[in-house]
Amino acid sequence: MKKILTIVCCTFVLFSISSCTKQYITPNPNVTVSATLAPTDWTLYSDGKSYQAPITVPAIGTGFAQYGGVIVAISYGNGVYEQIPEVYNGISYSYTYNAGNVTIYAQSADGTTPVQPTQSVNVKITLVATN
Repeated sequence: MKKILTIVCCTFVLFSISSCTKQYITPNPNVTVSATLAPTDWTLYSDGKSYQAPITVPAIGTGFAQYGGVIVAISYGNGVYEQIPEVYNGISYSYTYNAGNVTIYAQSADGTTPVQPTQSVNVKITLVATN
């Protein structure tokens, strides 16, 4: 009888210890911001080798700039978006971001001379929130 009682008690303790609680994590929604950069929006950057075009993005707060992710894609008016960094038509595109701002840069593909884009560029900025 003691053996059966011991087995039942041990089984009860094992089931009690191994029970788990389900934890549901609600994912943070991603945010997409669109902008169009005209040829006149580009200004010569201080390095003299590239042009820059800043885009104000209030959704990038200080905390988001530290822990979130930013993905930038550009379209040349054909409805097809290509993620940057990208070289298109001899122009190398790159970007940086900080709180409240994304800046797109354009320069020659070899990085030696500034090249100002001559056509409008559609920009799609996707903010990927993390936990």
